[in-house]
Amino acid sequence: MSTTADLVPRAMRGDPDAFQALIHEEKEKLYRMAYMYMRNEADALEVFQETVYKAFKSISSLQNSRYFSTWLTRILINTAISYLKKNRKITAMSPEVLEHIGDSYQHQPEDQLDLLQAIGTLEEKYKTVLLLRYYKDYSLKQIAEVLDCPEGTVKTNIHRGLSVLRNKLKGAACDDPRDSFL
Repeated sequence: MSTTADLVPRAMRGDPDAFQALIHEEKEKLYRMAYMYMRNEADALEVFQETVYKAFKSISSLQNSRYFSTWLTRILINTAISYLKKNRKITAMSPEVLEHIGDSYQHQPEDQLDLLQAIGTLEEKYKTVLLLRYYKDYSLKQIAEVLDCPEGTVKTNIHRGLSVLRNKLKGAACDDPRDSFL
């Protein structure tokens, strides 16, 4: 069984089997990220496929094989944002739709579904840093590399994004009679 460290150089030299193995390792994370941006399965699959195509065409330009996952994530984010701008689609994210985005989300408590909905309504800059930080578990340095911005900007956007989420979710929690302690 080949490791990522072995597969990336092979893929960079044009080995389609190595590239396919790399995508197989990343596909679930990529699809979830695409779904969080697109909010529907068809568009998420479109963005995922476009990302894989773009990555395959430009894998030889990857400068450091250690950053394959970061590089691939950056392609996905740029593809998703371009797709959203091009199509200007705004769709509401309902709990019923969210249940279909993968095994790890199918049995989420209601409050986590509220969180996913709230994240979906954030400005792109906040949504991106929060998804990379808490769903992909990237470090601040990795996020800064993916987004090509200073770490301070990443910290600020995480802080502001969390603040907006708290306010959105606080309003929902105050409406819930079970949370009378708020």
